[in-house]
Amino acid sequence: MKCRFCQHELSLDLVDLQFSPPSNSFLSAAQLSAPEVTFPLKVMVCDQCWLGQVDEHKHAEDIFDSDYVYFSSFSSSWLAHAKRYVDSISQRLSLGRDAFVVEVASNDGYLLQYFQERGVPCLGIEPTASTADACRAKGIEVVQDFFGERLGRELASTRRPADLILANNVFAHVPDINDFVRGLKLALAPGGTITLEFPHFMQLVQQRQFDTIYHEHFSYLSLHTTQKIFEAHGLCVYDVEELPTHGGSLRVYGRHAEHSALPVQPAVHALLAKETALGMQTPAFYADFAQQVVDIKLDLLSFLIEQKRAGKRVMGYGAAAKGNTLLNYAGVLSDLLPAVADLSPHKVGKFLPGVHIPVVSVDEVRAQRPDFILILPWNLKDEVMSQLAHVREWGGRFVVAIPQLEVL
Repeated sequence: MKCRFCQHELSLDLVDLQFSPPSNSFLSAAQLSAPEVTFPLKVMVCDQCWLGQVDEHKHAEDIFDSDYVYFSSFSSSWLAHAKRYVDSISQRLSLGRDAFVVEVASNDGYLLQYFQERGVPCLGIEPTASTADACRAKGIEVVQDFFGERLGRELASTRRPADLILANNVFAHVPDINDFVRGLKLALAPGGTITLEFPHFMQLVQQRQFDTIYHEHFSYLSLHTTQKIFEAHGLCVYDVEELPTHGGSLRVYGRHAEHSALPVQPAVHALLAKETALGMQTPAFYADFAQQVVDIKLDLLSFLIEQKRAGKRVMGYGAAAKGNTLLNYAGVLSDLLPAVADLSPHKVGKFLPGVHIPVVSVDEVRAQRPDFILILPWNLKDEVMSQLAHVREWGGRFVVAIPQLEVL
């Protein structure tokens, strides 16, 4: 396997999560008796550019198909995050009615709706039919396609170069990362800005967040690696923010390399120095991660078995992709976790891939009165605990498994 950015032969292993189904390939009841395909889920790190990556065992076109069930608007905290971003970037870049904003992976319009409210012309790029239709239903124009060099060139020639191109939680999702960045370069106005948000590889390793590893996430990125990728394609990282989202993310600001009117901010140099000081460009930084993952698996299984033997009821909450990675790797089936509740009607009535645990409505939490709620999207634990505060009425408690098992 060669690095998807620099083509260096890969030899440094981070972790092997064995075989797993695509994390958002939820099943109907009729599909439970049919064969289910799983793929290797192994992360390697390039010891030249330090990009973490999984191989493309299942093509992106097959993952982001018409049955894709992730809709961003079902998380109130994510909507609030999107609104804060729009308010901030609109002020920072002076975006008004004469600007043009493009969002790559616009999903169901969770973010562009706030630009629309401001009267800022905007366009969504979204390959998945279900979420693209939801975005259009909000009155937002969407190009239903995968973004890359071809589409970037087309947008620049048939529309106008974008003053802002934003891409939240998609940079890690593209198998051909060079093609993607070439597209950004082509579609960006001469004085324009790119912002990318993605989970920070540093946090993934330090906080043992192995459940953010799944087939949709082809790449795992540091600022160091992102800077290298941008430089290779005539772009420059000029600012960066560390965000709490997804357990620790980066928001990277980019521009054309030749547009020196936007100087590189001190935050870039500071974070690059921090990554270097931690040893992220050395094999030692990644050495203990695999054993830590095993420890999390054993702790979770021990907890679930203990509750089962004690006659306690445990229910999962949040049919998230990260939860599917955790449950499949740990081998948790419905005998230990009978159900997972979720707000999204697109998931309720279906079954988690691989482990076949049923997804039920949140009403079932009150109906079943579990002793413990295992919060699978641990990054949203505060939001979940607020939504389900009534669980405390019958003495119910909340549990997270990452970065270590904790009863809250």
